[in-house]
Amino acid sequence: MFRKLLLGLTVIALAGAAVAQQSGIKRTPLQKVDFPAGYNTVTAIAEVPAGGASGRHTHPGAETGYVLEGELELLIDGKPPLKLKAGDSYQIPEGAVHDAKTSGDKPLKVLGVYVVKAGEPLAKPAP
Repeated sequence: MFRKLLLGLTVIALAGAAVAQQSGIKRTPLQKVDFPAGYNTVTAIAEVPAGGASGRHTHPGAETGYVLEGELELLIDGKPPLKLKAGDSYQIPEGAVHDAKTSGDKPLKVLGVYVVKAGEPLAKPAP
């Protein structure tokens, strides 16, 4: 049990570090559940500084989130830009290339839930 927990936390930490390097985004993993079969459900706080952007990226699964602080423009390829503020929620389909740019002079903080394929990184940079 302890080994499984330690392995899970290590995977989350490594995935978070890899994604944080893609741009100005910082992800703090809160928990990981090996569910549903073949997937991991990861809950994390994502933060982007004022005037920053997460950087274009994808996830090997769906993302859903809730804006805790700040305002953003969510850019999902093939869809019109979406303006979000604290209290709003969003969904991003598996594999969709997207970016989150802060609006205004406040940093952005969201609670994200990622249901991603097991064994794959939480996110990958996109061109």
